[in-house]
Amino acid sequence: MASTSMSRPQAPSQRAKWHQRLNDPKVLAVLLISPAMLFFFIWNVIPVLWLVGLSFYRYSPKFGRPPSFIGIGNYEDLFFDFSAWESLSRTFIWVLLSVGIETVLGIILGILFWGSDKLPGRRLALTLLFTPMLLTPVSVGAFYQYIYEPTFGILNYFLSFFGTNIDFLGNRNWAFASVLAVDVWMWTPFMILITLAALGSVPKAELEAAAIDRLPWLQRFWHIILPRSKFILMLGVLLRTIESFKTMDLIHLMTQGGPGNATDLIAISLYRTAFDSLQMGESATLALILLLTAIAFTSIYLYILNLSKREQEIAL
Repeated sequence: MASTSMSRPQAPSQRAKWHQRLNDPKVLAVLLISPAMLFFFIWNVIPVLWLVGLSFYRYSPKFGRPPSFIGIGNYEDLFFDFSAWESLSRTFIWVLLSVGIETVLGIILGILFWGSDKLPGRRLALTLLFTPMLLTPVSVGAFYQYIYEPTFGILNYFLSFFGTNIDFLGNRNWAFASVLAVDVWMWTPFMILITLAALGSVPKAELEAAAIDRLPWLQRFWHIILPRSKFILMLGVLLRTIESFKTMDLIHLMTQGGPGNATDLIAISLYRTAFDSLQMGESATLALILLLTAIAFTSIYLYILNLSKREQEIAL
């Protein structure tokens, strides 16, 4: 009996069991990702669920009444609200023009800087070029308000030599283009940065082979550079599309959605409904529609990226 008890292996201690569990890659991965998931759940999931629930109620703090459940009443009101559809369509035009212009300019300037790596002062020029992206939209809006000012603005000062004066932010025909130009000035450096990162992922061996074969530059770009860099470029376009949908602070400071409704984007309407009219239910519905639209665009971009990736894998 004594020899049997001596040969029996001892059970591992509680500390050893915990040590074995922590050494498990799956348990370690869960422990490492749990703080980020907890943060995401508290600050993203819970507010979205609260937003969805509030969209089914009519509630305004200024009346001091409890929220009243109206079902899909807010969605029906929004569906038949012409001004909301007008703001949404204007937002689509804003996103299309801003992201399109910034992407084209970013790719062109990015290729120029990428091909001039031996140019003196290149790093200083890139640093100065990225400065607008580092500024806050509020400071940029205040800065351009003085530039566009019709009486003492520097832009109208130069236009006065040609005998003309334009109220860029007060004229309905000029306000949208003027604010759009500010957004393009501010965020084109971001697309330049994305383009430089995308071009840096192109294998140098393929570029050298194309140079030896004396392949024309346009074919070199279309058949070598673009296929290797399109995934990073699409990511930059996706990020800019999401940010453009949320544009509010720049326009609110410069025009407050005016003159009239010339620059009234969906985010401006959302801000006005939530904080000026204090219609919490309607603003929650509008915010949810904006969120779903951004998710839809994100899904389309991801689908295109995955489709291109699968086609590339099949070709290989």
